[in-house]
Amino acid sequence: MSELPDCPKCASTYTYEDREMFVCPECAHEWRQDSMLENTSESVVKDANGNILQDGDSITVIKDLKVRGTSSVVKVGTKVKNIRIVDGDHDIDCKIKGIGAMKLKSEFVRKA
Repeated sequence: MSELPDCPKCASTYTYEDREMFVCPECAHEWRQDSMLENTSESVVKDANGNILQDGDSITVIKDLKVRGTSSVVKVGTKVKNIRIVDGDHDIDCKIKGIGAMKLKSEFVRKA
């Protein structure tokens, strides 16, 4: 019988396998089996569809996003060119025409 990995979130040893996923019953964290093979020191940013984003890519906004502190809204379908991937809560630094410099979360965009 093969040894299952500990939970990467809470370090629990009680993980179990569910199809192609590992599941931790203590913290409810789920992760893919093939993610254990990836290098964890390098963060990978993916869009809403699961495509990997890189510096210089073009993206499209998939949801109306309110700009905090103003009455402006970034509309669905807004195209943004030349993004920069950063670490932190918001994954993407970019400039949006008519609004200016913005930080976006990758879950609200798709690769163009």
